[in-house]
Amino acid sequence: MLRLDFNLVLEMINLVVLYLILRKFLFHPLMNIMEKRKTKIADDLGHAADVKKEAHALKDQYELALSGAKEESSNIIHQAKKEAKAEYESILGNAERDANKLLTDARENIALEKEKTLRGMQSEVASLAVSAAKKIMKEQYAQEIDQASYDQFLKEAGEDHDGK
Repeated sequence: MLRLDFNLVLEMINLVVLYLILRKFLFHPLMNIMEKRKTKIADDLGHAADVKKEAHALKDQYELALSGAKEESSNIIHQAKKEAKAEYESILGNAERDANKLLTDARENIALEKEKTLRGMQSEVASLAVSAAKKIMKEQYAQEIDQASYDQFLKEAGEDHDGK
């Protein structure tokens, strides 16, 4: 069976109050905004139709003016092409001269770097040779010192052994 509880009644009252508040503060303003937008859109469409008619009239005028301007534009384009071709050839010649100069400079730089590298390598090889010679000398000197120390040890060990 269905029981009407006090909380259920309060919740129903809350829902009704919420609906009334939403209706007053949300739905009515929202509907007003939508009505204003609908009116504005209708006005804008009417204005767009008027502007479209004006545009067609202007288009007809421009087409008349354009027919006379085509010949003039053709002459201008022909002249511009001649000037562009002359400018192209000038730029191409300058670019070729610049490229040749850059190539010559690059070759000179490569030759200088090659020479500098060879000098550096010669210096490095000489340094390595000197270092290797020092190492060999140290090893030979160390062997001589080791042999002398060994002889000295045997000599002292022999004296200590004989002297006891």
